[in-house]
Amino acid sequence: MILIIGFSGEEVELIKSAFEEVYEVPSYCRDWVLKEIIDRAPSLEGSGDWHDRKFFVMHGMENREVKEALSKMRALGFRRVIYATTTPISLTWPLEKLIQEWLEEEAYFRQMRQRKKGPYLDVGL
Repeated sequence: MILIIGFSGEEVELIKSAFEEVYEVPSYCRDWVLKEIIDRAPSLEGSGDWHDRKFFVMHGMENREVKEALSKMRALGFRRVIYATTTPISLTWPLEKLIQEWLEEEAYFRQMRQRKKGPYLDVGL
């Protein structure tokens, strides 16, 4: 199962054409616990295009499936998407708290990538 947030209508159709069991998460689910969203995903109504960042949340997928999903998304041309997989802990958290956590993690890793590039000259020492 894949939950998506922040994608436009055209992007949603593109993702749904490439994956099975894709559900948009409307803004009224912000305070819901992730497990509740997953349980009710097929009956959710409304657009998931309410956040300025794009989230692609994978649930119940094995490592191989996650890697395939990431490759498909890159092949579709998506960049700057925050990818997440569910965990036993994340299933107990409200969506708004998870979004904040994912944004903080993304900022941390972006900063670490910048540090690796560094403002220094790599002379191969």
